[in-house]
Amino acid sequence: MAALAEQDSATAARILAAARELVLKRGVKGLTVAEIAEKAHVGKGTAYLYWGTKQDLLFGLFARDFLTFLEGEIQRLDADPDACRPGRLCPQVARNALSYPVVRAMQTGDDDLLGALAQHPRSVELLGTLGPAALMYTVLPVWREHRLVRTDWPLDEQAYALQALMTGFLGAVTRPQTPNSVTVDDPDKVMAAAVTALLGPEEAGPAEVRAAAEEGLRLLRERRDAVLALIVTYPGTKHSQEPERSGSS
Repeated sequence: MAALAEQDSATAARILAAARELVLKRGVKGLTVAEIAEKAHVGKGTAYLYWGTKQDLLFGLFARDFLTFLEGEIQRLDADPDACRPGRLCPQVARNALSYPVVRAMQTGDDDLLGALAQHPRSVELLGTLGPAALMYTVLPVWREHRLVRTDWPLDEQAYALQALMTGFLGAVTRPQTPNSVTVDDPDKVMAAAVTALLGPEEAGPAEVRAAAEEGLRLLRERRDAVLALIVTYPGTKHSQEPERSGSS
């Protein structure tokens, strides 16, 4: 697979780290390449050697969140094929998504981050590959084929219901609690039970579970490679060396 800029350049890695710190601290509105470069202790021109525009830099930063998220899911499913079961996978994906700012923003409707993401020409491809609808239409056919969910329900309606359920749980976890809010000690356990109640009892045997996990791993790897391709499509002007300058010239 193609290498990311930061894998070949400590300077690129420092610029990305500075951009991430600033985005998480203050958001993207009004953020400039000059500020990012100053934070990374390089000249503004150095940042442009790796990313042609601010939108390219932010898109690359955001897409890396998805790439890291996918790598984590691949490792987990590879180590434990049983994790592909709906009652385990849905709470796990929801919980892990909250650890990545951009994945979390997509799930919770953070207009600040998503607004910046939407400005980039590659965003439609990214969201089409890893957005909530794409997730539903990826996992449900695999589960249906291998008898892990009910199949007496039209796929579109089943996808809509599952997406609504996950969105509701994510909202309950991320919204500030009010004095009258309903709370539970183990939201993941409740979500697992709700997913099972919604999608029906599993009928799959061990061999079908393993087959579903193998298919899931194949699809995850395809999406990981697609996200990587989107990132390296925008490598910046060039990956050449330039004497580093402090400040934001």
